[in-house]
This record gives sequence, C-alpha cells and structure tokens, in this order.
Amino acid sequence: MDSVSKLLKDLLGPKGWITDDCLSWQRDWLDSYGESPLGVARPKSTQEIQDLMKICYKNNIPVVPQGGNTGLVGSGVLGLPGGIIISLSRMNKISSLDYSSATIVTEPGVVLENLHQYLKDTGLMFPMHLGSQGSAQIGGLIASNAGGSHAFRYGMMQDLVFGLEVVLADGSIWNGMRFVQKDNAGYQLRKIFCGSEGTLGIVTKSVLKLAPKPSQKLTALLAIDNPSNLVMVADILKNECGEFLSAMEFFSNIGIQMATENIPDLIFPLQSKSRYYFLIELSSCSKLVPLDSIFSSLIESFFNKKLISDGTIATSERQSKALWRLREEQPEGQKRVGYQLKHDISVPPGKLVSFLDKAEDICNDILSDVRINPFGHIGDGNIHYNLSPPLGKSCFLNLDKFFSLRLSKLANDMGGSFAAEHGIGRAKLELTDQLRGDVERNLMLDIKKSLDKKNNLNPGAVVSLK
Repeated sequence: MDSVSKLLKDLLGPKGWITDDCLSWQRDWLDSYGESPLGVARPKSTQEIQDLMKICYKNNIPVVPQGGNTGLVGSGVLGLPGGIIISLSRMNKISSLDYSSATIVTEPGVVLENLHQYLKDTGLMFPMHLGSQGSAQIGGLIASNAGGSHAFRYGMMQDLVFGLEVVLADGSIWNGMRFVQKDNAGYQLRKIFCGSEGTLGIVTKSVLKLAPKPSQKLTALLAIDNPSNLVMVADILKNECGEFLSAMEFFSNIGIQMATENIPDLIFPLQSKSRYYFLIELSSCSKLVPLDSIFSSLIESFFNKKLISDGTIATSERQSKALWRLREEQPEGQKRVGYQLKHDISVPPGKLVSFLDKAEDICNDILSDVRINPFGHIGDGNIHYNLSPPLGKSCFLNLDKFFSLRLSKLANDMGGSFAAEHGIGRAKLELTDQLRGDVERNLMLDIKKSLDKKNNLNPGAVVSLK
C-alpha cells in the first residue's frame, strides 16, 4: 500500500493526499459508521479523479466519494478499513449560467448555500432547500437523490439534473452533459446515478435545472389538534392554491419541545400548544397575485370549520426564517436529547394519518412509553419517524431492528417506501434484503456488477453482493 500512497501523493500533491488526521472525514454525521482509510484524496479536477480511479482499479482499492458528509445512512464513509475516501470539496466551481435554458453547471463540491448565494441577484434560483444546506454539497445531493422541503413543487434531485459527467470505476468518463429537458436518446443514465450513493460512479460535473425566483412569498404556521385534519388542510390547499403552493411541512408538539428546550434562540410563536403543526409556504413570480388575501380567506375558513386551533402568518423575511427554523431544527433538537432511532418513510399522502395511527400502536407494542417524533413533508407523504427511548432510558434495549422492520413493512404494505429521501447506505442494507423482492434485487445487482465489476465503488452500500 505504500507504493499506492506514493503514487497518489505524486498525483495529487501534499494538499491533495492526506494520510494523517483523517478523523473529520472518517466518521459519518451520526457517528455510527466509518473505518480508518488508507488516506483521503482531495482532487481538484476530473482528470485527477480519472487518474486516481485508474490507480485504485488496478490495485483493487475500494473508494468512497464524500461530499459534505451530512448523510444519515453511512454511505459517505468506509464500511471496511483500508480504502480511500475521495473528498470532493475542492471541486467547487460554478459556471455557465444560461438564462434562456435556466441551467447552470456546477462541480460536485459546491455547497448548496453557496449556490443559493451565487444566484441571489440573478432572478433565478435552485429550488432545493435543506436544513443542512450550509454544508451539503451538490455531488452528495445527486448521489443521495435529495428531496427536501420543496420537492412537492419542484421534484427531487433527479428531476433537477439535466446532465452529468461521471468517472466510472475503471477511470473511464461518461459525458452526459446535456442542457435540455427533453432527451429520450436511450436509457436515462443520469437518473441511474441519481440516488446511487457513489456505488456506480463519481459525479464530477452537473447541469442543474433552475426556476424563476418568486417575487413574493408567504409563510404561515398552523396548529392542528386532530391528526386527520392534517390531510384535510393539505387537500384544501392543493385544490385552492395549486400552482402557488411551494411547501407543506408538519411536525409534532414533542418535536417542538425537544427543539425549543435544546436549541438557543428558537422561539415558538403561537399562544397555545397543539398536537401537530403545519408549516405552509405560498409563492408567486408575479406581484399581481393576491397571495395575502387568498391565504387569509383560507385561514378564516379553516378556523370556521375547526380544522385549526391557532395560526400565524409571517409578516417579514425574518419571521419567515424563524418559522422555518422550527421545522429545520427538528433533527438537531432530538439529537441533543440523546440516542435516537431514525426512520425515513413515505406513504401516499392520503394514508399519512393511517400510518401515524398504526405506527404508534406498533411502537407501543414493542416498547411502551417510547417517545415518537414524526415530522416531514406532508405534500409528498414523507415522514421522518424518529424515536427516542422512554424517559430514564438511554437506548431501546436491543429492540432497534424490531422497530425498523415493522415500521418499514407497514410503509411498504401501504404502497410507500422505507427509504424516502435519505437512501440505503449501510444503515438500511439489511432491511433491503428483507423487504426487496428477488427480481428488484437482482436488477440492482446486475446494474452494480455491470458498472463496477470489481466492487470497488463504495462496497457494502445500497446493495449487498452476498
């Protein structure tokens, strides 16, 4: 391995090849996964990645591409010691903004928030918003097929990518840098790489689809006591506000308690507490659209029909950001409480309440007094169903797998998914073997073996070769 390390040092230089103090790249965000690497490669170009991959392919060295390392399933770190982590943070150029096609070219290490700032005064925006956007990188968002809070209106990452440049396992390069929405020239290869979690290739450039920046935006927080009213309010909003509805989020009172008690400067703006809260964002590119009056009349009707018990509409950008923080700080608030068990589930939106009811029964059947913190994207039925142990306990008494299997099966049986937007990684690999059908699993295996014959790219993630 010393000879390989020398080759990589000669290729990448002392700043591009790190063998000491690799801890900041070694472990995942939850500190659940990660093994000691041979070293961390920090390439500056597609050419360097190509040369690096040829060396690793020849010497059978596993590699794991890593973006901002904000993932929650362990796919951005090594599953076995002795491989190489490829940090893409130095490949952070933004170029080729095209107003006519509403596209922009980025390298994989571009931080999402930096892209937002780059587009700030252009009249265009990239419609992907995440709680981790200050550190999440474009390459990682593509690799995980990120969704976020505005996927309901704009789609997931695979819907926002027109073209890709990808370095494959053997060092060959696929040039799929297309700048058009309509492209039916064969299989949609770009979508194969979206959500592949670094197991099929390394994205080195991307053509991203932009959207017009809204000229007005409205944010509101509603309190809802009856869970069934969540879906009723969502359906009314879809019917009445359709093209203006950009986000619909929900979270629970237990999540509010965990967040406000553990995160400084987090303010709850309503007069009274409720079982659930509904965060809504309306937006329009035209200043002629009367969003205020549309939504004010809707809120009045919600009160009259007793669908909501309280609510507030942000009157400034500062207030809007404060309301969004209540939703975005849900994961961090629960993390600071202690050990948690995270589930990233989606069901058809109309079945959301049924899932919440049945899931609560399942959890209490396994372990009474478990603390349930559901939150997520109600517009597309995505529920982050996070659990904390009962008060006074530090763990789930070795019952973690029972929770995950039964909740995941419930989602599957409802026509949903046990991996809505966070992916499979290492955390859910065993679940996939239990819940995937043989045909689906074999199709994924065939794709993996075709593009990564030696199993060098992120082995042990997404699909098991056993």
